[in-house]
Amino acid sequence: MRIVIAGGHGQIALRLERLLAARGDEVAGIIRKAEQADDLRQAGAEPVVLDLESASVDEVAERMRGADAAVFAAGAGPGSGATRKDTVDKAAAVLFADAAVQAGVRRFVVVSSMGADPRHQGDEIFDVYLRAKGEADAYVRGLDALDWTVLRPGQLTDDAGTGLVRLEARTGRGPIPRDDVAAVLAELVDTSATAGLTLELISGSAPVSVAVKSVAGN
Repeated sequence: MRIVIAGGHGQIALRLERLLAARGDEVAGIIRKAEQADDLRQAGAEPVVLDLESASVDEVAERMRGADAAVFAAGAGPGSGATRKDTVDKAAAVLFADAAVQAGVRRFVVVSSMGADPRHQGDEIFDVYLRAKGEADAYVRGLDALDWTVLRPGQLTDDAGTGLVRLEARTGRGPIPRDDVAAVLAELVDTSATAGLTLELISGSAPVSVAVKSVAGN
């Protein structure tokens, strides 16, 4: 498969790129800064320098043509203000989805956040973030041209992955290592039977492949 990842230098994306490259997939990661390119090459991915906050749909679609799947893993980051929650977590996700439609890339996986909700109340930065993610998810879920899956991990940690997760429509809150999020994403990209599902993810007792097959109905 050829897979294009938005937010290619993110902590989850770099882990995902390593997993996909190791299993023989062709991976391209979209990054904002040229100096991030070597990190992607070391992960086995092709760096694509493109700013999703200023690029056009046509420009992004051109980079996505010929791909079998796309993963939106970009984020403004914890140190960013409310404005960038809107321009990255929402607008860049919408742009990437529109570009996937234009490029004919049907399989589309979104890394969202537990609690994301377009109707979320509050004015704190995290409230704005959850609202932006919720609005982006709602937009993607309204696109019939995409076979989308929305993944909403719990509290992200840098603990070593265990390969054991709980993946359901509703899991309740809990932690999840970024290693395990990447492992689940690698399975989801390859499992189109999960299209149309919004899934929560925390650490649990099921091996990743078993958890994904379970929600896919296999």
